[in-house]
Amino acid sequence: MPHLSLEYSANLRGKVDFTELCLKLRDAVLGTGLFEIGAIRVRAFEASAWAVADALPENGFVDMSFRIGKGRSQEEKKRAGEAIFSTATNAMSRLLETQNFALSLEIREIESTLSWKKNAMHDRLRKQ
Repeated sequence: MPHLSLEYSANLRGKVDFTELCLKLRDAVLGTGLFEIGAIRVRAFEASAWAVADALPENGFVDMSFRIGKGRSQEEKKRAGEAIFSTATNAMSRLLETQNFALSLEIREIESTLSWKKNAMHDRLRKQ
């Protein structure tokens, strides 16, 4: 864990390179020094149906959810959130200049006793 999920309105297809954005956000998460490389997941999902604000068809959004395990201080979580949000803001600055775009981020801590994982990448990456 950490897992960063982006949900975005379908009207942003072609306006944002979501593969590139995922790579930039992965680098931002890694750059915090708080998470192992093998645990980082960043993915984007298109919402084919949405209604935002006054329902203009050009209204769009990117909503980011960052799920992390417990054990980091409030300051560390805030630093991670600021790194992610700053990276997303920079990548989508053109959209933010319009009056039809919303960007959001929420950090959620996962209760470890209710989270199961197996990750075969850790051994390989820890040896590098």
